[in-house]
Amino acid sequence: MTERRRSRARPSRAEALAWLDRRLNYERVRPAAGTFALARVRRLLEAVGSPHEKVPVVHVAGTKGKGSTVAMIASVLEAAGYRVGRYLSPHVHRIEERIGVGGVPIDAAALTAAFATVMPAVEALDRVAAERDARGPTWFEVLTAVAFLHFARSHVDLAVLETGLGGRLDATNVALPILSVITSISLDHMALLGGTIAEIAREKAGIIKRGVPVVSGAAHPSARRVIREVAARRRAPLLELGRDFRVTPTASSRGRGPLARRTATVTLPRSLGGEGERESRYEIGMLGRHQADNAALAVVAARRLVAMGYRIPERAVVAGLRRTILPARIEVVSRRPLVVVDAAHNVASMQALVETLGPLLDARRPRVLVFAASGDKQIERMLRLAAGRFDRVIVTRYETNPRAATVERLRAACRKAGIEPVETASSPAAAVVRGRLLAGSGGLVCVAGSFFLAAEIGQGGKGDGQRGIDASG
Repeated sequence: MTERRRSRARPSRAEALAWLDRRLNYERVRPAAGTFALARVRRLLEAVGSPHEKVPVVHVAGTKGKGSTVAMIASVLEAAGYRVGRYLSPHVHRIEERIGVGGVPIDAAALTAAFATVMPAVEALDRVAAERDARGPTWFEVLTAVAFLHFARSHVDLAVLETGLGGRLDATNVALPILSVITSISLDHMALLGGTIAEIAREKAGIIKRGVPVVSGAAHPSARRVIREVAARRRAPLLELGRDFRVTPTASSRGRGPLARRTATVTLPRSLGGEGERESRYEIGMLGRHQADNAALAVVAARRLVAMGYRIPERAVVAGLRRTILPARIEVVSRRPLVVVDAAHNVASMQALVETLGPLLDARRPRVLVFAASGDKQIERMLRLAAGRFDRVIVTRYETNPRAATVERLRAACRKAGIEPVETASSPAAAVVRGRLLAGSGGLVCVAGSFFLAAEIGQGGKGDGQRGIDASG
């Protein structure tokens, strides 16, 4: 049966997304242990022509930095002239941000065309599942199928995929990668992935395939041991940050202040850099010292792909890293007052945010934190990192995700973290408006705690918004 005959009449964008939102969505509902499996998404992809088997994949997992690393690798490949698909999650403003080709988000026509093919396949699987008292494809599994279908129809040369949760049982792990990348690993989603770094690392290392090269940025000793063990067992050549290649973040020669662009000096091994170790400097478009590690992973991933026969000149690596920007990653959206939005949603990302903003927090007054988070996060530990760094804290609850912690829970967490005074706001947008008022023209407002919070601040955070501005003053 042809793909055309399997398709139904094309829905509108609103109809397609309304249909999708009726699916079980683990970004909105906390899943139970044992929920995830790959059989459903495999059956779904087979029903729509196995598009995942037609696209070479660079697969990226990790706790922190995987979205930035995906964007950097895709940008480098695009600068080298390749047609590249990218799959990211979650989105900040529109669902189309998750699926893109050539740096351009999927448009409504392509999105609805993919849904026209995927929807009848899902509904057929639902009927079979109902007969077995089982569950049909989930929200994320459906969207993953839509992404693969779009990439195959767009005839991409490669796709760079971000795992949604974990790795071993993530829907994206049906891909057949030519390269696997693992970013930093820290504690997050412990109820599902395990309560220790080693257990979480084992889930992330589930993307490692037999004989497929791996680039790892994991720094924690337990994570490194697990990744080495899995790579060795699967005979996957492994390059590790800190062992096989190194990176040194430095201030850029252009701009000044903690929110100016930084450079990463990457030291490559002989196997990737020529006759001996070679240092190369790259300007990073994304803000924050921690982005240097992600840039190093992108550089080494590019070198690995060169070794496989891809043509990626050094100028493409330079251009790709310089132009990579994502929303809600230390994003400066206003200057007077300075408003910084970051989707820091776990302890490690909150620490990176506070470290990046450190000099500004020392220099600017008043300093206001607008905070909301999902109820299953380590909220007290996240807030403890902010204690003493802000003059006022405003907690709120985002409305688009029922996993959001209540303001009562957030107020209690603030008290445990030693933070006073604490205000509450009825909505994220109202919280940012109040934060701007408290900060005045010379202060600082930091919005952090969740991608969902970043998505809901609306125009309240906007001023003379600029990214990468000189925010030192």
